[in-house]
Amino acid sequence: MKKVNKSRKAATTASISMLSAMLLLSACGGGGGGAASEAQSPDGKVTLNFITQSSPLAPADPNEKLINKRLEEKTNVHINWKNYTSDVFAEKRNLAVASGDLPDAIFDAGYGDYDLLKLAKDGAIIPLEDMIEQYMPNLQKVLEEAPEYKSMITAPDGHIYSFPWIEELGSGKQRIQAVDDLPWINVEWLNKLGLKMPTTTEELKEVLIAFKTQDPNGNGKADEIPLSFINKPGGEDLTFLFAAFGLGENWDHTVVTNDGKVVFTAADEGYKEAVKYIHELVQEGLVDVEAYQQDWNTYLAKGKDNKYGMYFTWDKANITGMNDTYDILPPVAGPNGENNVARTNGIGLDRGRMVITSSNKNLESTAKWVDQLYDPLQSVQNNWGTYGDETQQNIFELDEAKGMLKHLPLEGAAPVELRQKTSIAGPLAILDSYYDKYTTKPEDAAWRMELLDKYMVPHMKAENVYPSVFFSIDELDRLSTIETDLFAYVLRMRTEWYQNGKIDQEWDAYLKELDRLGLQEWLQIKQAGYDRNTQ
Repeated sequence: MKKVNKSRKAATTASISMLSAMLLLSACGGGGGGAASEAQSPDGKVTLNFITQSSPLAPADPNEKLINKRLEEKTNVHINWKNYTSDVFAEKRNLAVASGDLPDAIFDAGYGDYDLLKLAKDGAIIPLEDMIEQYMPNLQKVLEEAPEYKSMITAPDGHIYSFPWIEELGSGKQRIQAVDDLPWINVEWLNKLGLKMPTTTEELKEVLIAFKTQDPNGNGKADEIPLSFINKPGGEDLTFLFAAFGLGENWDHTVVTNDGKVVFTAADEGYKEAVKYIHELVQEGLVDVEAYQQDWNTYLAKGKDNKYGMYFTWDKANITGMNDTYDILPPVAGPNGENNVARTNGIGLDRGRMVITSSNKNLESTAKWVDQLYDPLQSVQNNWGTYGDETQQNIFELDEAKGMLKHLPLEGAAPVELRQKTSIAGPLAILDSYYDKYTTKPEDAAWRMELLDKYMVPHMKAENVYPSVFFSIDELDRLSTIETDLFAYVLRMRTEWYQNGKIDQEWDAYLKELDRLGLQEWLQIKQAGYDRNTQ
């Protein structure tokens, strides 16, 4: 990371002050969120205009959420929200920015690194490091306790352009994000058919064949779906199985060897063998025919009907419920007899969770409001939900004597749905040191971490993961340009090979096409980023 020198910091402070003064002078003719944000009620309450997103399950007006009501009482800041459902938010956000009709801030912004750097270059958002230093003691405390995050949120030009979301749940191989797409197998069907938990890829194939042919649901119909997944990178993909054949696969097609070499997974020999194995399953009629096109809702509906012999997701509670029907499938050994679990390249960090725009004329009030979100007890609620809501199920109860929030039992509720109704997301920080001090661990998170530690961690051969590199805008431009065609080609060919089995015949031509699409340049940029962040 580049440090901001004193002259740069002074210039940044001066530019923010000058910008604020210019906007105040032109307020009468100002548009968007700017002019309205000057309005104050007789009691001195500041009004700010934010764009945000939320789940369709949440109130259309975020001010109806108890968390936001309490924040307004505490800060004397009222937020006028323009809230969009998550499916249309990015389009509405981008239209607002393109039109110049900027709000004071964009909350739960969903910006990637390229977006942040481009918006900063265009003057749509402002640097935040001086505001953090002057007005944000809670965030400063987080960055002092965990200084690695300051490096991770600082752009290559030395500025901080966004407020981060940070959620620590374990570290290293024990981190909750260490594996994304966990396999869940129907143990009721195993027991009914007198089958043991499979331990190899061949045993797994035999189990899936039994699920297809032996009527484990007992209805006299061949309507069981032995294996289902969603055929795109993410938590519902089946690429967990790829590690049985080599290095494994990740959503970003990136693994790092133990000697620090960045590898593109989809060009590895083990990847080829894994795809051939999936083709064998397809040939046997074991794979859900809808897997290649289905969306989350279709996947969920079949899961709730317990139609799957095996499927993949982050947490089974969100698909088939927290019951004994499904259990985790421990990693199976591949043809070489070895077990491996590929580590996901991910930590609990979202750099672009909130930005302040150049239209904002209440920078101090905005910064102080955001800083409240980094208070430990407040961050915990922002992330998961709150307590004392008499209108719906609560996530927490407050132990006032200890000043601690304790997770309540989920009582069968899907954790994602319950949190979407009551939390506000946005910028926050939850460090590992907060547990048993400010909050307990969520029961689903603690349970998942125990599963990872018992079944997955012992088989994680990789000592390294790809870090959260903040690339320059030029690097990001090249990566994005290359990945648009490269990743689409990989997914298309993988899908075809699952079905037609022609990977051996077409592999050499495929590798040449990867190079034509820019793979070697991609590897150079990724390797340089890795080396910078691990020196």
